[in-house]
Formats: sequence, C-alpha cells, structure tokens
Amino acid sequence: MNIKEIEQLLQNVKDGQTSISSAAETLRSFPYTDLGFAKIDHHREIRTGYPEIVYCSGKTIEQIKGIFSLMAVKEKNIMGTRATPEMFEAVKSIIPEAIYYDVAKIISIKKIQSTPPDSLIGILTAGTSDIPVAEEAAITAELLGNKTIRIYDAGVAGLHRLLDKLTEIRKCKVVVVVAGMEGALPSVVGGLVDKPVIAVPTSVGYGANFGGLSALLTMLNCCAAGVTVVNIDNGFGGGFSASIINNLS
Repeated sequence: MNIKEIEQLLQNVKDGQTSISSAAETLRSFPYTDLGFAKIDHHREIRTGYPEIVYCSGKTIEQIKGIFSLMAVKEKNIMGTRATPEMFEAVKSIIPEAIYYDVAKIISIKKIQSTPPDSLIGILTAGTSDIPVAEEAAITAELLGNKTIRIYDAGVAGLHRLLDKLTEIRKCKVVVVVAGMEGALPSVVGGLVDKPVIAVPTSVGYGANFGGLSALLTMLNCCAAGVTVVNIDNGFGGGFSASIINNLS
C-alpha cells in the first residue's frame, strides 16, 4: 500500500464508501506483517520508492512460499534474488504467473508495468565469466522499471572491444561495470565517460584473486573520478543503485 492508496482509503471513509472498521482491518498489518520467521516490510516503498525485495539464499522452501504468498496479496510487484530453481518451482506452484531468470537467479512477479525513463543503464562485463553477476544487475534494473543495454566480454585484455562500443556506452545515464581477475575495467571506463560508474567486483579469477578481493581492492583504489563500488558479486546492489540514479530528474 502506497501513500496514494492510503489517502484514497481515508477519503472513502470520509465519503462513507468505506466503514471505519473495514479501513482499520485494511491497515491492521500496516506497515509490516510478522510471519514469525520474517517480518515483511510493506512500508518500504513509501520510504524508498521501491518495495521490499526478498533475498532468497539461506531461506527454506517453506519460508520462501510463506513470504511470496503474503507479498502476492500485499504488494504490486515482487522480486526475489539468489533464488534456486527449486525455490522458483515452489513459488510457481502457488503463483503461476511467477517468472524465473535462471542466469540472474531472480524470481519475478510483475502485476503493474511502469513506464521506464528514456535514459539507459549500461551493463558491461570484462569477461564472459562475469555474466551471471551482470545479469543480476541488468534484470534488477529492468524489473525496477529501466531500459538497459548489455555489452559483455569487453575487458582490458582486448581494449579495442571496449572502444568499439564507446558511442553506445556514452549514451547511458549510468554504467554498471562488472569485472573479476584484477578488476581494472571500471577505472578505464571511468576515464572515458562523463557518467557515474558503478563498479561490481566478481569472484572470478585464479587463486591470488582471493575470491574477488583483488578486484574489490583495485576498484576501491581506482584513480578515475566518478567510480563507486559495491560488494563482491553484488550485481543486485549495482543494478539497484543504477536504477536510483537513472530515475533522478
């Protein structure tokens, strides 16, 4: 329930179209519902502009079903990240319209289609192995109502691949750059464009990569201005932050 819906409910009470007891029942679980194992925050969209998003990893199948069952009634659009195919099948058994993005590992239930801004979010990867994290960023941004362009496998080992796409990249309002190994690509992109760059380090790499730590440190020490960094393999965080920037007037 958002601000406009609350205002309409109060107006209906004032006009005599809705009883006080009925309105009280509607607001009973506002701003959150306690399921015992989870407290679903219905107030988040009012505060932040985006509804609560479910982090599925670590939750049981029954917990996922309980959360999605409630949110299907209370929320307009629902999104779950880091979901397994088994979690998706469980959700789809109770909500047939659920969709699964297998590379991004995201479950989506979309009830309302929003009009995306004209501006674009660019999603870049250094290598093909970074695509799963990039897809989490891209699908997140798209489900939050944005248009994206994907430019994959354009790392610094073959810089001509990046330069060939520079015209497309410069059309974007914000660019998410996903890279493992030494994580150099965001620094290069940051020196070529006049847009915010969100760097996403991945755990892709050999032993001295330390599970993405080397890429993270490279990005944190980036010499290009305008580059900010999210956590290792956090494609969701990159896509979410890009959506906020893209929707700024």
